[in-house]
Amino acid sequence: MEEFVIEGGHPLRGEVTPSGNKNAALPLLAACLLTEEPVTLRNVPQIRDVQAMRKLIESLGAVVEELDATTWRVTTRELVSSHLDPDLCRRIRASILIAGPVVARAGNLRLPPPGGDVIGRRRLDTHILALRALGTKVHYDRVFEFEADGLHGADILLDEASVTATENAVMAAVFAKGETQIRNAASEPHVQELCQFLNILGARISGIGSNTLHITGVSRLGGGEFTIGSDLLEVVSYIGAAVVTHGEIRIRNAGVQHLEMIGLIFRRLGVHWNVDGNDLLVPSDQPLVIASDLDGAIPEIKTNVWPAFPTDLTSIAITIATQAIGSVLFHDWMFSGRMYFTDKLVSMGARIILCDPYRVLIQGPTRLYSEKLESPDIRAGMALLLAALAADGTSTIRNISQIERGYEKVDEKLRNLGAKIERGTE
Repeated sequence: MEEFVIEGGHPLRGEVTPSGNKNAALPLLAACLLTEEPVTLRNVPQIRDVQAMRKLIESLGAVVEELDATTWRVTTRELVSSHLDPDLCRRIRASILIAGPVVARAGNLRLPPPGGDVIGRRRLDTHILALRALGTKVHYDRVFEFEADGLHGADILLDEASVTATENAVMAAVFAKGETQIRNAASEPHVQELCQFLNILGARISGIGSNTLHITGVSRLGGGEFTIGSDLLEVVSYIGAAVVTHGEIRIRNAGVQHLEMIGLIFRRLGVHWNVDGNDLLVPSDQPLVIASDLDGAIPEIKTNVWPAFPTDLTSIAITIATQAIGSVLFHDWMFSGRMYFTDKLVSMGARIILCDPYRVLIQGPTRLYSEKLESPDIRAGMALLLAALAADGTSTIRNISQIERGYEKVDEKLRNLGAKIERGTE
């Protein structure tokens, strides 16, 4: 098993360019199954989850050509009936995203249960609700069976603003006869990118960026080209790495238009940055003082659906908070397993109280010390990597394949910024 060996205490300096957004690349690859024409995707991240999705769509008939390392041309002349590899489907949560496009184009699909990060219960009911509303019959007996004899438009009210359920519903509705309205739709940047991409191919989607999407069904889609935007989770991870090491970095092509709410939350932790065009500059003179509420109470940072603070950034923010002066309560009501990684921060010296599965209280600042660690999931793994960069001594992180599911060449990028990080085998 591979591991990272990190010598902490070295300020990061220099420039870094984030890779393409993983959470955009996965639905875009699934959407390529909707058309028989060639589609070119640029800025495709070279990460494990994207490679798993590539194998999934290839098993359904897609032909993927690498024009260069980050540019793929995908052509799906016809969908083939396939017994999908259960192990492959279990690797990524996003395997559920092939349901919408395959049912819309072929009318049936057998899909083993999806997998992904173990961060608590992650229900699929909203996907089923949306697909059934469009005319899909769904049966589950250890394998999902989807069947539809032509989809029809519908007025769909999602019971939660699920990102992947919204994406599945949109992809299916593109070929549904008539008009579809999706209310309580997710509006994250990657949902917007999917809708923009589909419109380039000939779909008719309006309301993009809002919580109500309107889709007029079409009979076919054409080809096209699309450039995937920067991964905002990676951008914020490098902000965190600079902050906890007291470094100074420039993040190129940061997608600053999506960072406004995150900036508001980070300022409560005493973190600030400057914007230069589409670049983001993180200075070394961070106050790192937690701002109390107006009445002097301990502030609460609570996750919510976009455009509020994203659940996937909770782990990074927690590590930053261990280095800030003051106390703060983090509350992630979405996932019951998100906070359990904090016991590893405690073993490094952090003062953290796990109030319940959804809430932790941080009191900082604390000096962190090296530790032998293991990555439990993508985001917690990156948060532990940040802690190791800040810690005294040399830490090791096992199970780094979890981190590399979501971060492209993370050790190489950090080394270029001056981090002392090497890859080893235990």
